[in-house]
Amino acid sequence: MFKQRGVTVIYVSHRLEEIFRLCDAVTVLRDGAKVGDFPAREMDDRKLATLMTGKAFAYQTSATDSVPADTVLSVRHLSRTGQYEDISLDIRAGEIVGLTGLLGSGRTEFALSLFGMNRPTSGEIRLNGKPLALKTNAQAIAEGIAYVSEDRLGLGLVLEQPISSNILVTVLDKLANRWGLVSEVTRQHTARKWIADLAIKAPNPDHAVRTLSGGNQQRVVLAKWMATQPKLLILDSPTVGVDIAAKDGIYEVVRALAGAGMAILLISDEIPEVFYHAHRVLVMRRGRLAGECVPHASSEEELQAVVDA
Repeated sequence: MFKQRGVTVIYVSHRLEEIFRLCDAVTVLRDGAKVGDFPAREMDDRKLATLMTGKAFAYQTSATDSVPADTVLSVRHLSRTGQYEDISLDIRAGEIVGLTGLLGSGRTEFALSLFGMNRPTSGEIRLNGKPLALKTNAQAIAEGIAYVSEDRLGLGLVLEQPISSNILVTVLDKLANRWGLVSEVTRQHTARKWIADLAIKAPNPDHAVRTLSGGNQQRVVLAKWMATQPKLLILDSPTVGVDIAAKDGIYEVVRALAGAGMAILLISDEIPEVFYHAHRVLVMRRGRLAGECVPHASSEEELQAVVDA
């Protein structure tokens, strides 16, 4: 609309699909310096990502392991009136299952039911063969389910609290002695372990978590849940608000967790995110599962067509 009126628009974003959809020309900045000006029609995801970061990213799909693994999560005919209906799926140990669909398709509502925060009206959830009737997120955590919310700032972190406190909040009861106290040595040791394991760039664990970049904040959220040693990890839009270089680092962490045998449900409305980082992708539409895509035997365009149908 503004363009048609002759208004010049400067659109600032690190979401590549928005750049290609809206812009005629692209100016790339990296580390505070201008890299160059480029016609948008001459760019693609890979070229622009390399210009933005100075690093070439691999775009490869993940094939499922030919060796059958144990089923960690089994959902049968799960429904919640008015939100989603008749959802059945399985996730094996070491498997990343993507879940995508348009906003309002019921993805997050379904995920919250798996985490005990949105009780289903019918159906069954089993974890390692054990039937669950989750009424609270505390129950879900105790059973071995972790949930990374898409609202990192509002629900995932306490921004004014130290990095260490944010990491340890889920396991304080396990770290406490018989008097309910956590020693400073234990607190520092455990926090530094997770900072190292997830390569969080944090010079001091006692600094407020708000001082970190978006990508490092998200790693703190992941560390908080990894500390609980979950069997199932639910990631709801895990790279929202994170730049492309930090995204790649988060994907490396997720792949490593799956490689260690964790079952992962990766929820996103970004088609490339689930296509290149999940072994299988399920599509939700109007509260129901509407299709399945196996990325290494399909294409982004085919997956997008299922989403848009």
